[in-house]
Amino acid sequence: MNRRDVLRQFGALTLLAGTSGFALGQKKEAFRTLESAVPTRADGKIEVLEFFHYGCPHCRDFEPLVTRWLKQLSADVAFSRVPAVWGKPLEGLAQLYYTLVVTKQFERLNADVFAAVQDQQIPLNIEEPLRIWVKEKGLDVPSFMDAYNSFGVQAQVQRAKQLGRSYKLDGVPTMAVAGRFVTSASQAGSHEAALREVDSLIARARSRVG
Repeated sequence: MNRRDVLRQFGALTLLAGTSGFALGQKKEAFRTLESAVPTRADGKIEVLEFFHYGCPHCRDFEPLVTRWLKQLSADVAFSRVPAVWGKPLEGLAQLYYTLVVTKQFERLNADVFAAVQDQQIPLNIEEPLRIWVKEKGLDVPSFMDAYNSFGVQAQVQRAKQLGRSYKLDGVPTMAVAGRFVTSASQAGSHEAALREVDSLIARARSRVG
């Protein structure tokens, strides 16, 4: 799903699960190289970022593949998810993602957030529906919302915005490698091919070629 689709469709959060921003299977260039490298925070490791958002059906399909791929990731690679932030509604979902991470609820509730947004059409970018949903999940609502509105979470959302701009993000899911290379299913031909391309780009970054 690309940025233009999100901004056009986002009169209501329920429209997030609408039409695709790309056609899988139409292979173009497998990756692109940024003109200027983006500084990374990987402490000497090769940084890999996955840009996504909870309203994107392709991101939901990609998630189990990424989960399996992570199990074989080398120790010299540092992986992070980065929520795409195109406008206020996605900002709320980005805030929710970082709150799940901070409260150590990501593993338990990540799939539930995709389902809530896309299947149940719950606007989890809005605080009151989010409070109700959090309570239904058995969490302490005041504690969760304190984290949600914390400076730390807000700062991470702002960094996600900046990363999206730095990588010239125009669709999700998108993978970035070593601050220099970007690939996606629309470029590589499929979700599986995109992950194979990431492996190739990791090897390229490891050998410092190109």
